[in-house]
Amino acid sequence: MKPVEYDRMFREEDVYWWFVGRRRLATVLLENSLPARNLRILDVGCGTGAMSRELMRFGSVVSTDLSALAIGYGRQRQLTGLCCADATALPFADASFDAVVALDLLEHIADDLLAVREFARVLAPGGHLVATVPAYQFLWSGHDLALMHHRRYTRRSFGDLLASGGLSTVRLTYAMTALFPIVWLVRRRSKKPGSEEATIQPVPRWLNKVLIRVLDMENAYLRRADLPYGVSVAAVARRIR
Repeated sequence: MKPVEYDRMFREEDVYWWFVGRRRLATVLLENSLPARNLRILDVGCGTGAMSRELMRFGSVVSTDLSALAIGYGRQRQLTGLCCADATALPFADASFDAVVALDLLEHIADDLLAVREFARVLAPGGHLVATVPAYQFLWSGHDLALMHHRRYTRRSFGDLLASGGLSTVRLTYAMTALFPIVWLVRRRSKKPGSEEATIQPVPRWLNKVLIRVLDMENAYLRRADLPYGVSVAAVARRIR
């Protein structure tokens, strides 16, 4: 990502509806999938560290990001276990972790299959990957350019990627469904030549609270069932051997 996006993320990650909703989505997937606590967890592409902080209630956390700037923000959150590392060449031994978390990371990586294979390598047998990616190429906009994305995914393409990387899919669903019409309209309007601006824009406090509440209701539904479309694709996958 561009440096300005890390600064924006650090300032907004604790309160902005998108980050809060995505973090709570990951928590729902983790609570439904992980068999125990006191786990060894790797947060790949940790960004400025808010998710890593949440993960600490599940066990010990190692947080990696390719950006030294992101790692610096993580230190400001007083996180431990920070490591500047490439997701396609993780500096850890085979079977080092019980869970790997990668939220909105794979779209940034040219060789996303190599990254998934690395996730599978560092997972212990029976270990789980929890990951999210942006959905639908037709939603491509200046937001994706600003965040230096290579692609967006469908449920099928994401599932195929995980299988090719040596993981067995446990759960594969769309997410951020309620906000799909709004995001679709915003992205269409932002498709101007040369436009490269992330759509993390200030909203009134009352609206931010409403959007968080909407995503909370959606995430509660995801505890029981999948969603047929959405702005994101979310997956839980397992290493078999």
